[in-house]
Amino acid sequence: MSSSVGSGAGSDFEIALASLRQQRYRPELRIDEAPAPQRLAPHAVALSAEIPDPADPEGGELATGRLVVLHDPDGVVSWEGTFRVVTFARAALESDLATDPLLPTVGWSWLEEALAAHDANTGALGGTVTRVTSEGFGSLADPVGLVTGQIEIRASWTPLGEPDGLGRHIQAWADLIATAAGLVPAGVGITRLDRSANATAQR
Repeated sequence: MSSSVGSGAGSDFEIALASLRQQRYRPELRIDEAPAPQRLAPHAVALSAEIPDPADPEGGELATGRLVVLHDPDGVVSWEGTFRVVTFARAALESDLATDPLLPTVGWSWLEEALAAHDANTGALGGTVTRVTSEGFGSLADPVGLVTGQIEIRASWTPLGEPDGLGRHIQAWADLIATAAGLVPAGVGITRLDRSANATAQR
């Protein structure tokens, strides 16, 4: 994995980058470095993620995501710190889940619980959960009237603690994508939409 940073990166950023590169992920996840934004902060690195759909021979995906780590040694007032993590996750939904009224709330809980599970403490955490649904008509109408959909979770936060703890935040993001794709079994304290029935379950 190559670094998308300019020369002269500060020592804190180098420590954070090393923490990021030490991470290992579940085998279903494909994570690569992507071009990082150049104008948002003096130093930045970006990752992209995808979970291929094993049932789709055409190369479809269960979920995709992107994460950007920004660093400004002088700090940014709105960040409340010198680092900022910006994330995005998108996953396809089955018909019953796409219309579940609890979807946005549960989607946000996936992120909060993933952060808590990895002891990834955050500051100034905020974001949105968007439900996108579509229904075909005319020649594109589904014979049983199914509604297809996606969930999009966008969030940003300031990682608290030492720079070498950045890996915990990366793992939380990876868990978010896996959960959105339906790959993470429900466990104690994990909220998820039951993909086998039109219900929301918490175990």
